[in-house]
Amino acid sequence: MTIRVATPADLDAIMAIENASFPADAWSAESMAAELSTDYSHYLVDEDESTIIGYGGLRAIRGNADADIQTIAFLEARRGEGRGRALLRALLAEASARRARDVFLEVRADNPAAEALYLSEGFEEIGRRPRYYQPDDVDAIVMKVKL
Repeated sequence: MTIRVATPADLDAIMAIENASFPADAWSAESMAAELSTDYSHYLVDEDESTIIGYGGLRAIRGNADADIQTIAFLEARRGEGRGRALLRALLAEASARRARDVFLEVRADNPAAEALYLSEGFEEIGRRPRYYQPDDVDAIVMKVKL
């Protein structure tokens, strides 16, 4: 398996995972395309035998103290293999390279596996956003890690 920088050519594969992973609130292809092409975003894909099995994104303006993990998602059949941890660590390394000191993220309160991953990597809960994820009325757990 290989983690590499995402390119605009990866958009279709990323959107297939996005739509399958977040059916009620997936990003639009236009929004994702914009994320893939900006200097302040850093998106990675995880490939297995030339097939994209997951992706993740970081928003971090070089030199800013704060960065945000935008998303991490994998094909359902490939979850639980430790690849999310590898992708998260790669995104945190990029945040550090961009000189961020704090990295934030939001995770759905109904996703205990993702929450456990973030906690195990040093993130801590700093707040909640009630009913943030719509139309599901699911809270967002806001988390932060110091680099």
